[in-house]
Amino acid sequence: MTEKNEDNFERLDADHGCQNQGPIEKERRNTETEYEQRYSEYDNGYKTSYSLKKNQNKNSKLKKSLIVFLIIIGGMLILGLFGLNVKRALFSDDRGYEVDGPYLAALYVEGTILAGQVDTFGIATGYQHQWTLDKIDELMNDPENKGILLFIDSPGGGVYESDELYLKLNEYKETTERPVYAVMGSMAASGGYYIAAAADEIFANRNTWTGSIGVTIGTLYDISELLEKYGVKTVTITAGRNKAMGSSVEPLTQEQQAIFQSLVDEAYEQFVGIVAEERNLDLDAVKNLADGRVYTAKQAMELGLVDSIGTMEDAVYAMSEKYDLWDCDVIDIVYQDHSLWGNLFGSVKIPDLKSGDVSALLEVVEGGNRFPISYECELLK
Repeated sequence: MTEKNEDNFERLDADHGCQNQGPIEKERRNTETEYEQRYSEYDNGYKTSYSLKKNQNKNSKLKKSLIVFLIIIGGMLILGLFGLNVKRALFSDDRGYEVDGPYLAALYVEGTILAGQVDTFGIATGYQHQWTLDKIDELMNDPENKGILLFIDSPGGGVYESDELYLKLNEYKETTERPVYAVMGSMAASGGYYIAAAADEIFANRNTWTGSIGVTIGTLYDISELLEKYGVKTVTITAGRNKAMGSSVEPLTQEQQAIFQSLVDEAYEQFVGIVAEERNLDLDAVKNLADGRVYTAKQAMELGLVDSIGTMEDAVYAMSEKYDLWDCDVIDIVYQDHSLWGNLFGSVKIPDLKSGDVSALLEVVEGGNRFPISYECELLK
């Protein structure tokens, strides 16, 4: 058989095989098509289910976010409604006082009479000057208030602050025509006596130390020779020969000493003038006793610096009797820090980490050379 015939036979066999396998192949193809359709339906169903779950999760997150947002808005509304109370609870410096009818205000001045006294945490400590002035203003505008009982337990303070408080007390008296009585605690010296002079009557406890009528600019230190001993040189650049007067690294000249003396002399004249005027004393007599010394209550009474030796109760009785104020309650008005911040940190003590003789010396020099002019008793401060 030739090669050509063999090829023809092979093609016939192939065609015959295809014809014989046609139904089987068709069935196989139908099966595959059906499988593909079912898989496609399953895949589409899975994708649809996954998409639904994804949308549900997305909606759930959106709902949670909306709830959180509403909670925040609600909290803000509550804070807005009760903001004043929240502020007082967290940061207020005093809770005020409640009165029901006429009253006498017992206003307390305790500690050094200076402005802006705070501790390491910025919490107000000791006497608060601006708060005291504001309280007197409130009392002036309160018709229920009938007088002030000024309790003083102070070694004095700054010239400016002492005079400002003195003037505010006089403003209260002139504006309201109500009485002011001063009651001295363990001490009412220098600036403490200065503010007491504004009172209509002064009561001193029998153990009170008062007086110390005078002015100080503090102690100025000159460590120029000490620096020279250790080979330390300093250069101070100024315009004006007295601009750096009081520096601890340069000796005071006679001219600079005279300048400082003129400052304290002027403040002294103001002090003795107020004592003479308020206590109805001769100016020369006041200058004789105003040499800076401290007096006992008995000595001060003999000199005319106080009116009576007694307590707060005695002063209340005397004021009530003289001005017919028997129906008045006595309300204590004393600065107290009731804020959350003050309660948390007000009693915390910060240790002094400085040590060594040099640190101690520099601290003394730094404090001494600020030379604040003051009505303050060195012995009692």
